[in-house]
Amino acid sequence: MTDFTVCHEQNHKITELSNVFLYLIRERSMCDTECARNLFFEYVSRVREHMEIVDAQLCGRLIQSQDRTMTNTANRFLSGSQEIKRIFAAYVRDWGDERLRELRVGDHDAFVKDTNQVFGLVLERIQRETEHLYPLVRKLEQVRPMSAA
Repeated sequence: MTDFTVCHEQNHKITELSNVFLYLIRERSMCDTECARNLFFEYVSRVREHMEIVDAQLCGRLIQSQDRTMTNTANRFLSGSQEIKRIFAAYVRDWGDERLRELRVGDHDAFVKDTNQVFGLVLERIQRETEHLYPLVRKLEQVRPMSAA
C-alpha cells in the first residue's frame, strides 16, 4: 500500500521551500546568502527525491495495471518526468555548483526568470500528481485487495 502521507508531506515541503526561495531571491543581495544557498540545495534535493519516489513507486504500480487508462497515465507522467528532470538538471547546472554548494548568480533578472519558470514546472507537476495520479493509485489499491479475495 502506498503511503500518501509521505507524498503529501513532500509536496507541502517542496511548495513551502519554493515560496520562501522565490520571495527571498527578489532582492539581489539575498541570493548570495548562506540561507539562500541552503534553501536552494534543500529544494533541489527534495524535488529529485520526490520525483524518484513518484516515478518508481506510483507510476511503477500503475504501469503494471491491466487498465489502459492507468498505464497511459503512468506513461505520460514518466515521459513528463524525463523532460522535467532534464530541464531541472540544466537549471541547477546553469545557476549552481552542487559540488561546492554555491549559487552562481551573474544575471539576477535571468536567474529570477529561470527560477520562476522551473519552480512553476515543478509546482504544476505536483498539482497534476494530486489531481490525476494519486486518485488512480488509490483506485488501484482499492481494486487489488478485492481481486485477491
